[in-house]
Amino acid sequence: MAKIRLYTIIFAALMVISTVQFALEWAVLDRELIDMGYWVIFWIVIVMSSIKAVAVAGWYMHMLEEPRAITYLAMAGLLCVIALTAGAGYSVL
Repeated sequence: MAKIRLYTIIFAALMVISTVQFALEWAVLDRELIDMGYWVIFWIVIVMSSIKAVAVAGWYMHMLEEPRAITYLAMAGLLCVIALTAGAGYSVL
């Protein structure tokens, strides 16, 4: 029963983070938060996405129980995704 509670809490946290992320991206598209700065919002969204990816990989994909080498390989992939996203975001402007 404790695992169900933990997974429910993680699911709720992921949902809240996704909602905040969507609201920030929508506000940028509507030019409401453009004064805050595109790059500030960009990095907030990147950090939120990274938190969500770590939570999903750690608990739902059971990476916490895997050998460390596999975890490091997944983290290297995450860093590559961040670098590619940053490059794509830079080329938009």
